[in-house]
Amino acid sequence: VCWAGFAVMVVLVLGGSAGWLDEPGLMAARRGPDHEFAGSALLLEITRDTTALGGVFLRNLFALGAVVALLFLKMRREAALFAMTVAGGWLANTAVKMLVGRERPQIVPHLMEAGGESFPSGHSFNAAVVYIAMALAFAAFSRRHAVRYTLVASAMILSALIAWSRVLLGVHFPSDVIAGWLGGAGWAFLAA
Repeated sequence: VCWAGFAVMVVLVLGGSAGWLDEPGLMAARRGPDHEFAGSALLLEITRDTTALGGVFLRNLFALGAVVALLFLKMRREAALFAMTVAGGWLANTAVKMLVGRERPQIVPHLMEAGGESFPSGHSFNAAVVYIAMALAFAAFSRRHAVRYTLVASAMILSALIAWSRVLLGVHFPSDVIAGWLGGAGWAFLAA
């Protein structure tokens, strides 16, 4: 399902047919002729903190912590597979970014610095890979389905919030983050 959704987003973006989603999505949290952020200062701070969880430093710090925890639990195979999932996801996202080469949105002011290509969102893709794969790895330790589902659902929600924060900050189109999240989730589930 994730890969099918990712493919739909790729087709829409490459065909120039994602405007019905992208422009209204970017404008939803903006107001006025200068397209200022419509939320409070607190909401903006929460959005920046949320996006930081998908940034290179924190995301990789959590991934490294998971590898170390798995090693302490004497789960060397799982630690190696998790590390390969994260590294492979980063390579896959980078390859798609280079192939598509979409520029970042210029419709609204960016509320933080962001460089590189826009599609798919690296924050969205890589956060989904790291957090969902981490949840899947640790969920396997529980025999209770409720615990497993809660861990995986929490990771999915967290990574989706990270994805949407990129749109609120104006540095990605909605189609970028939807594709990124679906691709990253698909990668994590495929690896599991």
